[in-house]
Amino acid sequence: MAPSVAAVQKHLTRLQACRLCPHMHHPVVVGRPVASRILLVGQAPGDKEPKLGRPFAWTAGKTLFKWFNEALGWSEEETRDRVYFAAVCRCFPGKKAGGGDRVPDDGEIANCSRWLAAEFALLRPQLVLPVGKLAIAQFMPPAPLNTVIGQSFRIEYRGHDVDCIPLPHPSGASPWHRMEPGRTLLRGALRLVAAHPAVRP
Repeated sequence: MAPSVAAVQKHLTRLQACRLCPHMHHPVVVGRPVASRILLVGQAPGDKEPKLGRPFAWTAGKTLFKWFNEALGWSEEETRDRVYFAAVCRCFPGKKAGGGDRVPDDGEIANCSRWLAAEFALLRPQLVLPVGKLAIAQFMPPAPLNTVIGQSFRIEYRGHDVDCIPLPHPSGASPWHRMEPGRTLLRGALRLVAAHPAVRP
């Protein structure tokens, strides 16, 4: 039985109050209170997401929602209403001294993993979509994208069995999904998402 939207909102309210990581930048970025069987796990918000108040709010998001539109026929609004958006870390990590976003450290990832574990317990998802290498590494052993994108894996996470379909990160800084074999492997992954029982109404 799916949880109530009120139960999901209660979880999000607790999550938004989290202050475990002193080097992370607040506010905590969360998605909509969706009682979905599909859980998308990003890496961490960029600098635009806290200001705009939602995950995947900028350039990478435009690409991600284009993928969903082409594969499933869903608009951005429909995707946000049908998929629960999580992340490895929910706060913007800040910039590196040399430019670019800082990668969350192991302690920050461990702190935030309690929220992902709570979401698995609450939502009991049938399908998890980790987006990008950092997210994929939370569910599977490290491996080149060429060996995991375009496939579905049955995994166990915190006592929950779930189907896992990894996706590449839609960042404009990464050319992987725009060139071969990435482009073909991504199309295969999206076909698997479209065919999954959790996606059907």
